[in-house]
Amino acid sequence: MGLNLRDKYLNFYNSNLTIKERYLILSRSFLIIMLLVTIVPLSITTALSYFQYRSLIRQETIHNAQWNAESTRQGIESFIDKLRAMIQVVSESYKYKDLSVQENLDKVFENLKSKNKGIVDLSVIGPDGVQRAYSGPFNLKGKDYSDSIWYKKTLTRKVYVSEVFLGYRNVPHFVIAISKKVTGENGYWVLRASIDTDTLDQFLAGVRNENLVDAFLINNKGALQSSSNHYGNVSSQSPVSVDRLPKNKDILTVENSQGTKSMVNVVAQINETPWFLVLEQYGYADKKTWVLFKRELLVIYVVSFVVIICLTFFIASFLTSTVRKADETREIILAESEHANKLASIGRLAAGIAHEINNPLAIINEKAGLMKDLLQISDDFKYKDKFLLQIDSMENAVKRSRTITHRLLGFARRMDVKLEPVDINSVITEVLGFLDKEAAYQEIRIDQDLQPGLPNIMSDHGQMQQIFMNIINNALDAVGHGGIIQISSRQTDNKTVRVDICDNGPGMPPEVLKKVFEPFFTTKKGSEKRGTGLGLSITYGLIKKLGAKISASSEVGIGTTFTILFPIKSVSVEDETNE
Repeated sequence: MGLNLRDKYLNFYNSNLTIKERYLILSRSFLIIMLLVTIVPLSITTALSYFQYRSLIRQETIHNAQWNAESTRQGIESFIDKLRAMIQVVSESYKYKDLSVQENLDKVFENLKSKNKGIVDLSVIGPDGVQRAYSGPFNLKGKDYSDSIWYKKTLTRKVYVSEVFLGYRNVPHFVIAISKKVTGENGYWVLRASIDTDTLDQFLAGVRNENLVDAFLINNKGALQSSSNHYGNVSSQSPVSVDRLPKNKDILTVENSQGTKSMVNVVAQINETPWFLVLEQYGYADKKTWVLFKRELLVIYVVSFVVIICLTFFIASFLTSTVRKADETREIILAESEHANKLASIGRLAAGIAHEINNPLAIINEKAGLMKDLLQISDDFKYKDKFLLQIDSMENAVKRSRTITHRLLGFARRMDVKLEPVDINSVITEVLGFLDKEAAYQEIRIDQDLQPGLPNIMSDHGQMQQIFMNIINNALDAVGHGGIIQISSRQTDNKTVRVDICDNGPGMPPEVLKKVFEPFFTTKKGSEKRGTGLGLSITYGLIKKLGAKISASSEVGIGTTFTILFPIKSVSVEDETNE
């Protein structure tokens, strides 16, 4: 890219870049800085909000899953405890011999069945492991359970809840068994109640909801102890393992995914049973609150981003425009200072020229006077009157030259302005009276649109004449033969009177218009019309002394307009300085 961007920014005012490139770089720097200042905090805040809310909703999801698991576990434990208590009451209330009687066992079974329909059958098993009495829908009387695992564990633990198994009936069920010592003997008898697994399925089905997609029981090997929505019926193998269950803790939470869905699995041990409760529910990523939050956060971020971009572009453009206007104002002030220095230089030069010219003018005036005196006292001769006439012409030329040098000295010395009430329209009329013959000779039409009743302004009458004389003379030279000049005066407000002098001359391009008030600058060509380039520069200085303002506008092929704004209560530059 040529220059390094950093160097461009550091050398903004001193680089060789074009004006357009400089302000383009400035605008981009404003834009980049403001974008960094706004977009970066917005992005950081959005990211923090995203991750913080995600962490909160994730923790909430896990806590809810754990709470559901704990609540469901307590419900299952309460259900099992109730069954265990009912059976235990029967074992305490009846003796082995009493329950071995079929009629008695049938009555007890009917009583238990009426309280809990999940109980499928009730049986009494003797000390030898053979079933002595049975009440239920199956023909199981006389079956030998001495080698059954549940029977052995019941004898060891006194009260035992078994895993789900098929048994002799070949139907999934589990048993709650209680062992009691036979009165007067060394052996133990067992009271056993069988419960259908449909009871567990119905209980777990009531737990499931839109978030909790599955709830089931497994043993320590992962075999299903109840039906599962995802893994099949009882005795099927599930992928869930209880090996990861931490020691001294009876609950495990695992986050995973199933396809595009995030899941939270909670494994909780059912106390005093061989079962483990497994709950599967949707994770935080699929929760409506999280999806809605992400959508709203994205909308807020995008809207904020667009608003920031628009505001940043506007502010960058505004700042660049402000800086550009300040630079242009500075350039104007520097140009005016340069112009004032040029006027000061031409003033010093004019003073020297005026002094040098005044000396020979004085000698010419004295010699002409002496010649006139000698001619008046001498005898008449043929060309006496012609000589006297020529001498008068010489004296008039000397007077005119003195007037010119006096004005140059006044410009150079910045003579004090003599303020007095001046009628602008009268001054314009007087100046036009001097120039009428020249305008008529060149067939130039001068249109006047002077507002009547203008207030008198406090100014210098003579210097105002000089101002209008110089500008109108320039207009006469510009339009040439058959041209048109329009002069108008207006009161713009209670402080200012405006005078416009327009011509339909060839006009000036912008590069020429910038130099129109500079000393020694002229557009007049040819030996006859070529000027000194001092008229408008002297006019500019006089206008500044009077506290007025002058501006020029021009368009090539259309013409030029000079506009002068005179303060009604004028204060000259010298007076302002003294104040």
